[in-house]
Amino acid sequence: MRIPLIAASVGMVVGLALSGTAANAETTVARDTQAARDTQAAPPAVLAKNKIYRSGTPSAQSCSIPSIRTGSAASLKTFHRAMARCANTFWATRFRAAGMRYSPPRIAITTGSNSVCGKITSNGAQYCPAQRTIAIRIMKRDLQDPFRMNIAHSIAHEWGHHVQQLSGMLDEQNRLYWRSGGSARSILSHRLEMQAECFAGVFYSSTLDSIDPGITWDQWIDAVSRAGESKVHGKPRNLAYWQNRGYTGGSARFCNTWTAPRGRVS
Repeated sequence: MRIPLIAASVGMVVGLALSGTAANAETTVARDTQAARDTQAAPPAVLAKNKIYRSGTPSAQSCSIPSIRTGSAASLKTFHRAMARCANTFWATRFRAAGMRYSPPRIAITTGSNSVCGKITSNGAQYCPAQRTIAIRIMKRDLQDPFRMNIAHSIAHEWGHHVQQLSGMLDEQNRLYWRSGGSARSILSHRLEMQAECFAGVFYSSTLDSIDPGITWDQWIDAVSRAGESKVHGKPRNLAYWQNRGYTGGSARFCNTWTAPRGRVS
Protein backbone atom coordinates (compact mmCIF):
# COMPACT_ATOMS: atom_id res chain seq x y z
CA MET A 1 0.00 0.00 0.00
CA ARG A 2 1.31 3.32 -1.00
CA ILE A 3 2.17 6.22 1.28
CA PRO A 4 1.01 9.36 -0.53
CA LEU A 5 3.43 12.22 0.10
CA ILE A 6 2.90 15.91 -0.58
CA ALA A 7 6.24 17.69 -0.37
CA ALA A 8 6.55 21.43 0.09
CA SER A 9 9.88 23.25 0.12
CA VAL A 10 10.37 22.52 3.79
CA GLY A 11 7.46 20.56 5.29
CA MET A 12 5.98 17.24 4.19
CA VAL A 13 2.62 15.67 4.92
CA VAL A 14 1.91 11.96 4.55
CA GLY A 15 -1.61 10.49 4.34
CA LEU A 16 -2.77 6.86 4.58
CA ALA A 17 -6.16 5.46 3.57
CA LEU A 18 -8.62 4.52 6.30
CA SER A 19 -10.75 1.40 6.55
CA GLY A 20 -12.21 -0.72 9.35
CA THR A 21 -14.25 -3.72 10.43
CA ALA A 22 -17.10 -4.30 12.88
CA ALA A 23 -18.16 -7.39 14.89
CA ASN A 24 -20.41 -8.52 17.69
CA ALA A 25 -18.79 -7.75 21.06
CA GLU A 26 -18.85 -11.29 22.50
CA THR A 27 -17.62 -12.80 19.25
CA THR A 28 -14.88 -10.21 19.05
CA VAL A 29 -13.59 -11.04 22.55
CA ALA A 30 -13.47 -14.76 21.78
CA ARG A 31 -11.81 -14.24 18.43
CA ASP A 32 -9.30 -11.77 19.88
CA THR A 33 -8.33 -14.35 22.49
CA GLN A 34 -7.75 -16.99 19.82
CA ALA A 35 -5.85 -14.58 17.57
CA ALA A 36 -3.64 -13.55 20.47
CA ARG A 37 -2.66 -17.20 20.89
CA ASP A 38 -2.05 -17.51 17.15
CA THR A 39 -0.09 -14.33 16.55
CA GLN A 40 1.56 -13.43 19.87
CA ALA A 41 2.19 -16.43 22.11
CA ALA A 42 3.14 -18.91 19.41
CA PRO A 43 2.94 -17.65 15.82
CA PRO A 44 3.18 -20.39 13.18
CA ALA A 45 6.73 -21.12 12.03
CA VAL A 46 5.98 -19.82 8.53
CA LEU A 47 5.54 -16.38 10.13
CA ALA A 48 8.01 -16.44 13.02
CA LYS A 49 10.81 -18.56 11.52
CA ASN A 50 10.50 -18.04 7.80
CA LYS A 51 13.52 -18.85 5.64
CA ILE A 52 13.51 -15.35 4.17
CA TYR A 53 14.79 -14.07 7.53
CA ARG A 54 17.96 -16.06 6.84
CA SER A 55 18.63 -14.44 3.45
CA GLY A 56 21.64 -12.51 4.70
CA THR A 57 22.77 -8.90 4.35
CA PRO A 58 22.81 -7.64 0.75
CA SER A 59 25.56 -5.61 -0.83
CA ALA A 60 24.88 -2.27 -2.46
CA GLN A 61 23.05 -2.72 -5.76
CA SER A 62 23.29 -0.37 -8.71
CA CYS A 63 20.08 0.11 -10.70
CA SER A 64 19.39 2.27 -13.71
CA ILE A 65 16.42 4.40 -12.61
CA PRO A 66 15.51 7.13 -15.12
CA SER A 67 14.33 10.66 -14.53
CA ILE A 68 10.62 11.50 -14.62
CA ARG A 69 9.18 14.18 -16.90
CA THR A 70 6.40 16.20 -15.35
CA GLY A 71 3.09 15.51 -17.08
CA SER A 72 4.32 12.40 -18.90
CA ALA A 73 2.49 9.14 -18.19
CA ALA A 74 4.95 7.32 -20.46
CA SER A 75 7.83 8.62 -18.35
CA LEU A 76 6.16 7.41 -15.17
CA LYS A 77 5.58 3.97 -16.67
CA THR A 78 9.25 3.78 -17.62
CA PHE A 79 10.22 4.75 -14.06
CA HIS A 80 7.94 2.12 -12.51
CA ARG A 81 9.27 -0.62 -14.81
CA ALA A 82 12.86 0.34 -14.01
CA MET A 83 12.02 0.16 -10.29
CA ALA A 84 10.44 -3.25 -10.90
CA ARG A 85 13.60 -4.55 -12.57
CA CYS A 86 15.62 -3.26 -9.64
CA ALA A 87 13.33 -4.89 -7.05
CA ASN A 88 13.24 -8.11 -9.03
CA THR A 89 17.03 -8.39 -9.10
CA PHE A 90 17.26 -7.59 -5.41
CA TRP A 91 14.68 -10.09 -4.18
CA ALA A 92 15.71 -12.85 -6.57
CA THR A 93 19.16 -12.67 -4.98
CA ARG A 94 17.75 -12.71 -1.45
CA PHE A 95 15.52 -15.72 -2.15
CA ARG A 96 18.45 -17.56 -3.69
CA ALA A 97 20.53 -16.80 -0.59
CA ALA A 98 17.75 -18.22 1.58
CA GLY A 99 17.44 -21.36 -0.56
CA MET A 100 13.92 -20.47 -1.65
CA ARG A 101 12.21 -20.49 -5.04
CA TYR A 102 11.50 -17.11 -6.56
CA SER A 103 9.35 -15.81 -9.39
CA PRO A 104 8.66 -12.16 -10.22
CA PRO A 105 5.22 -10.59 -10.02
CA ARG A 106 3.45 -9.19 -13.05
CA ILE A 107 3.40 -5.41 -13.24
CA ALA A 108 0.20 -3.79 -14.51
CA ILE A 109 0.33 -0.01 -14.93
CA THR A 110 -2.72 2.00 -15.92
CA THR A 111 -4.08 5.53 -15.90
CA GLY A 112 -7.57 4.14 -15.20
CA SER A 113 -9.08 2.82 -11.98
CA ASN A 114 -9.56 -0.87 -12.78
CA SER A 115 -7.05 -3.64 -12.19
CA VAL A 116 -6.94 -7.44 -12.39
CA CYS A 117 -8.17 -7.58 -8.79
CA GLY A 118 -10.74 -4.81 -8.84
CA LYS A 119 -10.76 -1.05 -8.49
CA ILE A 120 -7.45 0.54 -7.56
CA THR A 121 -7.82 2.73 -4.50
CA SER A 122 -6.95 6.40 -4.32
CA ASN A 123 -3.54 5.35 -2.95
CA GLY A 124 -2.62 4.30 -6.48
CA ALA A 125 -1.07 0.85 -5.94
CA GLN A 126 -2.07 -2.58 -4.69
CA TYR A 127 -0.92 -6.18 -4.70
CA CYS A 128 -3.22 -8.83 -6.15
CA PRO A 129 -2.22 -12.15 -4.50
CA ALA A 130 -4.25 -14.54 -6.66
CA GLN A 131 -2.83 -13.03 -9.84
CA ARG A 132 0.59 -12.32 -8.29
CA THR A 133 0.38 -8.87 -9.81
CA ILE A 134 1.37 -5.42 -8.64
CA ALA A 135 -1.24 -3.05 -10.01
CA ILE A 136 -0.27 0.61 -10.24
CA ARG A 137 -2.51 3.50 -11.16
CA ILE A 138 -0.83 6.66 -12.41
CA MET A 139 -2.59 9.39 -10.51
CA LYS A 140 -3.12 12.99 -11.56
CA ARG A 141 -0.98 14.15 -8.66
CA ASP A 142 1.91 11.99 -9.91
CA LEU A 143 1.75 13.68 -13.29
CA GLN A 144 1.63 17.13 -11.73
CA ASP A 145 4.27 16.55 -9.05
CA PRO A 146 6.30 13.37 -9.74
CA PHE A 147 8.09 13.01 -6.40
CA ARG A 148 10.57 10.17 -6.92
CA MET A 149 10.61 8.60 -3.47
CA ASN A 150 6.85 8.58 -3.22
CA ILE A 151 6.47 6.94 -6.62
CA ALA A 152 9.31 4.49 -5.95
CA HIS A 153 7.53 3.36 -2.79
CA SER A 154 4.63 2.04 -4.88
CA ILE A 155 6.96 -0.70 -6.11
CA ALA A 156 9.01 -1.18 -2.94
CA HIS A 157 6.07 -1.71 -0.59
CA GLU A 158 3.94 -3.84 -2.92
CA TRP A 159 6.97 -6.02 -3.70
CA GLY A 160 7.12 -6.61 0.04
CA HIS A 161 3.68 -8.20 -0.22
CA HIS A 162 4.93 -10.36 -3.09
CA VAL A 163 7.76 -11.54 -0.84
CA GLN A 164 5.14 -12.45 1.76
CA GLN A 165 3.15 -14.33 -0.88
CA LEU A 166 6.10 -16.37 -2.17
CA SER A 167 7.31 -17.19 1.34
CA GLY A 168 3.90 -18.43 2.51
CA MET A 169 3.34 -15.64 5.01
CA LEU A 170 0.50 -13.95 3.14
CA ASP A 171 -1.58 -17.12 2.98
CA GLU A 172 -0.99 -17.84 6.67
CA GLN A 173 -1.93 -14.29 7.65
CA ASN A 174 -5.08 -14.61 5.56
CA ARG A 175 -5.99 -17.87 7.32
CA LEU A 176 -5.55 -16.29 10.76
CA TYR A 177 -7.37 -13.14 9.66
CA TRP A 178 -10.55 -14.99 8.68
CA ARG A 179 -10.51 -16.93 11.95
CA SER A 180 -10.38 -13.66 13.87
CA GLY A 181 -12.44 -10.50 14.19
CA GLY A 182 -12.43 -6.96 15.51
CA SER A 183 -9.17 -5.71 16.95
CA ALA A 184 -7.45 -9.04 16.33
CA ARG A 185 -7.95 -8.54 12.60
CA SER A 186 -6.56 -5.03 12.87
CA ILE A 187 -3.39 -6.27 14.56
CA LEU A 188 -2.93 -8.99 11.94
CA SER A 189 -3.36 -6.41 9.21
CA HIS A 190 -0.84 -4.12 10.90
CA ARG A 191 1.72 -6.92 11.21
CA LEU A 192 1.36 -7.66 7.50
CA GLU A 193 1.61 -4.03 6.37
CA MET A 194 4.46 -3.15 8.71
CA GLN A 195 6.44 -6.15 7.53
CA ALA A 196 5.97 -4.99 3.94
CA GLU A 197 7.28 -1.59 5.05
CA CYS A 198 10.28 -3.30 6.65
CA PHE A 199 10.98 -5.31 3.50
CA ALA A 200 10.83 -2.05 1.54
CA GLY A 201 13.40 -0.62 3.96
CA VAL A 202 15.71 -3.60 3.38
CA PHE A 203 15.40 -3.02 -0.37
CA TYR A 204 16.21 0.68 0.07
CA SER A 205 19.27 -0.15 2.18
CA SER A 206 20.84 -1.63 -0.95
CA THR A 207 19.39 0.57 -3.70
CA LEU A 208 18.60 4.04 -2.36
CA ASP A 209 21.55 5.75 -4.04
CA SER A 210 20.38 4.46 -7.43
CA ILE A 211 16.83 5.62 -6.79
CA ASP A 212 18.12 9.15 -6.12
CA PRO A 213 15.01 9.92 -4.06
CA GLY A 214 15.28 13.70 -3.89
CA ILE A 215 14.94 13.58 -0.11
CA THR A 216 17.18 12.43 2.72
CA TRP A 217 16.34 9.20 4.49
CA ASP A 218 15.73 11.02 7.77
CA GLN A 219 13.33 13.42 6.05
CA TRP A 220 11.44 10.54 4.47
CA ILE A 221 11.11 8.63 7.74
CA ASP A 222 10.00 11.81 9.50
CA ALA A 223 7.31 12.29 6.84
CA VAL A 224 6.12 8.68 7.24
CA SER A 225 6.00 9.09 11.03
CA ARG A 226 3.64 12.06 10.67
CA ALA A 227 1.12 10.32 8.42
CA GLY A 228 -2.57 10.23 9.11
CA GLU A 229 -3.39 7.09 11.09
CA SER A 230 -4.84 4.09 9.27
CA LYS A 231 -6.82 1.19 10.76
CA VAL A 232 -5.43 -1.07 8.05
CA HIS A 233 -1.79 0.02 8.26
CA GLY A 234 -1.50 1.09 11.89
CA LYS A 235 0.11 4.04 13.61
CA PRO A 236 2.44 6.09 11.41
CA ARG A 237 5.19 6.10 14.02
CA ASN A 238 5.23 2.29 13.90
CA LEU A 239 5.21 2.23 10.10
CA ALA A 240 8.20 4.56 10.20
CA TYR A 241 9.87 2.37 12.84
CA TRP A 242 9.62 -0.79 10.75
CA GLN A 243 10.68 0.84 7.50
CA ASN A 244 13.68 2.38 9.24
CA ARG A 245 14.46 -0.92 11.00
CA GLY A 246 14.68 -2.66 7.64
CA TYR A 247 16.81 0.11 6.20
CA THR A 248 19.27 0.41 9.08
CA GLY A 249 19.40 -3.34 9.72
CA GLY A 250 19.83 -4.11 6.04
CA SER A 251 18.43 -7.62 6.34
CA ALA A 252 15.06 -9.35 6.32
CA ARG A 253 15.93 -10.85 9.71
CA PHE A 254 14.95 -7.49 11.22
CA CYS A 255 11.45 -7.76 9.74
CA ASN A 256 9.74 -10.36 11.94
CA THR A 257 6.70 -8.31 12.92
CA TRP A 258 4.79 -11.44 13.96
CA THR A 259 6.52 -11.79 17.32
CA ALA A 260 6.79 -8.05 18.00
CA PRO A 261 4.90 -6.62 21.00
CA ARG A 262 1.50 -5.14 20.18
CA GLY A 263 2.82 -1.69 20.99
CA ARG A 264 5.09 -1.94 17.96
CA VAL A 265 2.32 -3.00 15.59
CA SER A 266 -0.61 -0.95 16.87
